[in-house]
Amino acid sequence: MSFIVAATANAHKVEEYKKLLGDIDVEIKSLADFPDMPEIEENGSTFKENAEIKALAASKFTGAPAFADDSGLEVDALDKRPGIYSSRYATTDPERIAKLLSELDGCGNRRARFVCAISIAFNGEVLETFEGTVEGNITLAPRGEGGFGYDPVFQPDGYDQTFGELPQEVKNQISHRARAFANAVDFVENELAAIGDVF
Repeated sequence: MSFIVAATANAHKVEEYKKLLGDIDVEIKSLADFPDMPEIEENGSTFKENAEIKALAASKFTGAPAFADDSGLEVDALDKRPGIYSSRYATTDPERIAKLLSELDGCGNRRARFVCAISIAFNGEVLETFEGTVEGNITLAPRGEGGFGYDPVFQPDGYDQTFGELPQEVKNQISHRARAFANAVDFVENELAAIGDVF
C-alpha cells in the first residue's frame, strides 16, 4: 500500500484526514511516525506559505509524498486575527477561546471564517496547494464538547449549532478543511497512482 505523510503530529487532525480521504487506498503516516524529524519553522506570512513550508520539509525528510495544512480563524472585528497565529494565540484551547471572547466583549460584529490551505509536496517541490473557507459567527460563549480548537465558539452560516455541537459527519462535509480536501482528493489519488510504490 502506498503511503503519504501528513506533516502534523496532531492526532485530532490525523483522524480528520483519514475520514476526509475516505476510500482512497493510501496509508496516512504522521510526524509521530518520524520522531527524529526536526521541528518545522512556520515563518510564512499566509496560510498558503506555511502549508507549503511544512509539506516540503516533511517530504524532503521522509522521502515520501507529504501534505500539510495550515488553517486558522479570521475574525473581521480583530483585523482578521488570530489568523496564521491561531494555534499560538495562547497556550491551550480554553485559553485561546477565552482570549478571543475577551477581545470581542461588547463587539456587535462577530463575523469570522475558518480558512484552510493544503499543500502537497514530493521530490523537492510543492506540487499543488488547495484552499477552503467556511463563513460564520463567533458565539458569546463556548457551546459543545466536540471538535477542537475554536470549534465550540464558531457557528457556521446556515446552522444553529457550533462546530463543537454539530455531529462530526456534518462538520466533515462543510468545514474549511473538508472543502480544501474536496479540491485535493482527486489530485492526491491521481498523483499517488502516477508515482507508484516508490516510497
